[in-house]
Amino acid sequence: MKEHDLVIIGGGPAGLAAAVAAREAGISDLLILERESCLGGILNQCIHNGFGLHTFKEELTGPEYAARYVQMVESANIPFRLNTMVLDISPQKEITIVNRERGLSVIKAQAIILAMGCRERPRGALNIPGYRPAGIYSAGTAQRFVNMEGKKVGKEVVILGSGDIGLIMARRMTLEGAKVKVVAELMPYSGGLKRNIVQCLDDFHIPLKLSHTIVTIHGKDRVCGVTLAKVDENRIPIKGTEEYIACDTLLLSVGLIPENELSKGAGVCINPVTSGPVVDNCLETSQTGIFACGNVLHVHDLVDYVSEEAAMAGASAAAYIEKMEKRPSSMVSIRADHGVRYTVPQKLDKENMGEEVPVRFRVADVYKNRYISVYYDGKRVLHRKKRVLAPGEMETIRLKREELNGFAELKEIVICTEVE
Repeated sequence: MKEHDLVIIGGGPAGLAAAVAAREAGISDLLILERESCLGGILNQCIHNGFGLHTFKEELTGPEYAARYVQMVESANIPFRLNTMVLDISPQKEITIVNRERGLSVIKAQAIILAMGCRERPRGALNIPGYRPAGIYSAGTAQRFVNMEGKKVGKEVVILGSGDIGLIMARRMTLEGAKVKVVAELMPYSGGLKRNIVQCLDDFHIPLKLSHTIVTIHGKDRVCGVTLAKVDENRIPIKGTEEYIACDTLLLSVGLIPENELSKGAGVCINPVTSGPVVDNCLETSQTGIFACGNVLHVHDLVDYVSEEAAMAGASAAAYIEKMEKRPSSMVSIRADHGVRYTVPQKLDKENMGEEVPVRFRVADVYKNRYISVYYDGKRVLHRKKRVLAPGEMETIRLKREELNGFAELKEIVICTEVE
């Protein structure tokens, strides 16, 4: 059995940034495992710009952003294996892998970083009646066909879901000569960034219908149309509001799910809200020596935040390998409440933190003129007004060590929204 100090599962933006940070922290024996034929992950098919403004202080396309990190990995001589599928991770940190050249093998690691990213929610999760005709794609699949394989997926398009991928594909399909007739969204608000709504829909005069869903897909061999209907506050279609729209292509952008089957097999505790691992401020999971970062932990809106988070995971894994210490038995709980859906991390080790700890979270609804508040054992220590809070945009607050030092017996931190 081959042994490594650190094994990183996933060669996308999270895995690459974690590897670079671990090498900079002094870890020489590490390995990246990637199932695709090249490094870079999902960024390779994201040919639009808007990446890198925080990390590199310039605007890059997805492949350009990925190439920067691939170059860092290669310059640091960090080994990686491509076309390698991870089949299982045991709680003892034994990783079962398979690839064409080496066959089936097992790798033992002192520490593991989970960076497998996320996947799209499929049509099967939507319970839309109808046949299974050609012309139905997830937005990410259509993006790969168009951007990487040079294929045209349709001429008249309806998009269900207003997540960022769906919004970006509305613009991309238009630029490829297709007619995007409508973007329908079940919720009363968009799940994407405001800038993407403006640049991808408004600038191209593509209508966005909120509180709408597809109730029927028409066509047996190929999609020939869909029926939209308005939904009530319980997301139930309202009779009499049905509208038929002819189309030959339906793109689904109905949410992303962290790829955590391997995490569960390793015995990692999963947060039911994020569908990602429960972690502390070092991004260590419930299994000692197993860390998580990027979209496998929770779905991010900007890849720059993925890189920042992954760098923290890489440094934390390096510190663990150096000391091989177990987590303390008691930690400060970080809890989401009153309009905040979740926080990452969910635990805080006061004795093992830097000058500040970034806590990222999303709100449950669109709120205007509300406050983000932080409570330490019931005492409010932060009260910041925000003009607009939306579920599509991730928020960040930073817990400062000097403030935490004033609460010696701190048990719980609560992050919430308040009207006043």
